[in-house]
Amino acid sequence: MAAGIDDIAIYIPRLYIDAADFADNRGLDPVKLQKGLGVSQMAIVDANQDPACLAANACLRIMQKNKLSPDDIGRLYISTESAFDESKAMNSYVIGMLEQVYGQGAFEHCGGVETKFACVSGSYALYDNANWIRAGEAEGKHALVVVSDIAKYDMGSSGEMTQGAGAVVMLLNDEPRLLGFDPKVTSTSIKDEYDFYRPFGKETPIVHGQYSNLLYMIQVRKALEIYKKKVASSGLIKLEPDETILDHMDYINMHLPYSNMGKKALAYLVRHEWRKLPRWKKILQEIGVEEPVPKDPRGTIESVLGDEEFMAKDHEFTKLFTKTETYQEVYESKLSSSLIASSMIGNLYTASLYLGFRSSLEFEYQKGIDLEGKRVGFGSYGSGSSAMVFSGVIQPSYKEIVKNLNLEAEIGDRRRLTWDEYEELHENKLAPEESMVNSKKEFVLVNVDTKKESRGERHYVYNE
Repeated sequence: MAAGIDDIAIYIPRLYIDAADFADNRGLDPVKLQKGLGVSQMAIVDANQDPACLAANACLRIMQKNKLSPDDIGRLYISTESAFDESKAMNSYVIGMLEQVYGQGAFEHCGGVETKFACVSGSYALYDNANWIRAGEAEGKHALVVVSDIAKYDMGSSGEMTQGAGAVVMLLNDEPRLLGFDPKVTSTSIKDEYDFYRPFGKETPIVHGQYSNLLYMIQVRKALEIYKKKVASSGLIKLEPDETILDHMDYINMHLPYSNMGKKALAYLVRHEWRKLPRWKKILQEIGVEEPVPKDPRGTIESVLGDEEFMAKDHEFTKLFTKTETYQEVYESKLSSSLIASSMIGNLYTASLYLGFRSSLEFEYQKGIDLEGKRVGFGSYGSGSSAMVFSGVIQPSYKEIVKNLNLEAEIGDRRRLTWDEYEELHENKLAPEESMVNSKKEFVLVNVDTKKESRGERHYVYNE
């Protein structure tokens, strides 16, 4: 039985901090943010928003758009690393909000959990629900998979310049109009790591940035190796001697902690895939230097990061490689459109990969490209750490969905925060009733009960 993404919708907070303002107040070069990281604006949640109401607003949008009733939904999964409850799953909060619109008990038949594995958890949720559909358990019902996060870092930290917030929801079924998943090729790689983590009770993460970036690329590469073996054994794709698996992916979507990290990850994978092909000789001739090799032949992440001479040479080699005409063609055709939304919104953790997919669909369609039959590859990564590589094919009926995608319209009118307003929101100095945007037709947080007997209870309302 087929399974895939039938439709996709987003909800993005309408407040943002501009990269130029951020750079000015942090004493940074704005070029570093806008060109070095690919950050132009960072979406910031209002005082009356949390990841649960972001998710509920995304769900409401996709249900209303498709004229779905609660009886049409069999599962509702939430993937997040911004959880505020260590027991109660976020999907129950979302169902509680949706029932304010659809009626008490309207979703009581709907199964689901909150999944956690940093930014890769949404991909695991997709895989689980795709298999639920393939197994025939859905019995004609849809699954909603929501990825919702608030990427927040300590004031003054290096991660602060890569913040963002929002939710993406995907509607899954056995007759998807948008993307059909390739069966039996989804591949994972996992390792116990401390590259990025958030201990209990801490609102912001502990980050080892350079280590995490390299680990991300290594783990995705390992998952890609497993994917290639599965593709070969399943007969999905047959590679010729001078081909790489990336040649058979028309589009590649990467995890985007910031927009330009996608460029780095793609360059890393392309180098790894091309290194043993005849085309590599031409690339080296164009660059004019040999590819550097680390001193330690084991190639462990610790040995690579400890080899400062290699790291410097490899950085320069990557810069030269990404400027070659051959690589630029790959980047422009397979990845570039997926980065546009990220530069406007910022880091969405679990949602960043799927915001990139959403972005790619809209902006490739605007180029006048026929997307039918195009294969999309996904490189998903979650710190701690795990990677997942999978793929799918754009379906014949994709235009029903893609022709109406409009990122700016879906976000709505945005308000540019002053620096003082940003700091107040970041440091949680405002109560929900002091929100900066007047929300209509949306779920908002109205109160977090701090009484001893009910501490932590959250209350939401749907603003008519």
